[in-house]
Amino acid sequence: MNKVVASADEAIRDVFDGATIMIGGFGLCGMPENLIRALEKKGTKNLHTISNNVGIDGVGNGLLLAAGQIVHHIGSYVGENKLLEEMVLKGTLNLELIPQGTFSERIRAGGAGIPAFYTPTGVGTIIAEGKETREFDGRLYVMERGLTADFALIKAWKGDKAGNLIYRKTARNFNPMMATAAKVTIAEVEHLVEVGELDADQIHTPSIYVKRIIQGELYERRIERRTVRKAS
Repeated sequence: MNKVVASADEAIRDVFDGATIMIGGFGLCGMPENLIRALEKKGTKNLHTISNNVGIDGVGNGLLLAAGQIVHHIGSYVGENKLLEEMVLKGTLNLELIPQGTFSERIRAGGAGIPAFYTPTGVGTIIAEGKETREFDGRLYVMERGLTADFALIKAWKGDKAGNLIYRKTARNFNPMMATAAKVTIAEVEHLVEVGELDADQIHTPSIYVKRIIQGELYERRIERRTVRKAS
C-alpha cells in the first residue's frame, strides 16, 4: 500500500481543533519540523501536545506556542523556551511535567494497550499527588496511566512508500514509541525509497503503525546550544 502524500499540508489536513497530538523529538533533534510548520500554517487551535519539550522560541513546537495554538502540554523539559515560561506563569497554558523515564514509559504503555503501570519514580513528591499508590516487596510505587493521542507527528531518517521507517542515531528518541500510541501516525522522512529497498532487519517502525508519509522539503538542522572550546 502506497501511503505517500504530496505535501506536509495534505498530511495534516484532518488535524482538528482540540486534538491531542504527540510530536517526536528531543530538543531540536528528530523533530518533524516540516509537519510542525504545516500545522502552524493550518492554524489549528486548542491543541493538547505531548512532546518531550516545546522546542525553543520560534523553532519547532515553539512555532505552535507563539501562534497560540497550544492550550495544554505534557512533557519532561521546558528550560529552553522563555515564551512557555511566561505563559505558564500567566496561566494561559496548562503544563504537566513528567519525569522523563515515566514520560517515555507512559507513551510505550499507551502504544502497547497497557492502561496503567506502577513506578517508584515520584513517590513522596508532588508527582504522586492524587494518584494511587501500592506497595510491592516493601517498596512504595505510584500508578501512572498510559498516554495515547489522536495524532502522532514523527520524523525518521529513511522510509519506504509503505511507511516502514528507519531512524538515525539519537534522532530516534521518542519517535518509535509515539508511532504506536496514536490513532493516526504521520511520518516525515529525509529519504523516501521504494518498497523493498530497506533491509527488513534494520526497520525500527513497521509500516502497520504509519498512516501517511511524506518526504520533508526543508531541514534547517539547527543547533540548540553551541558550545566551543576556549582558545588556548
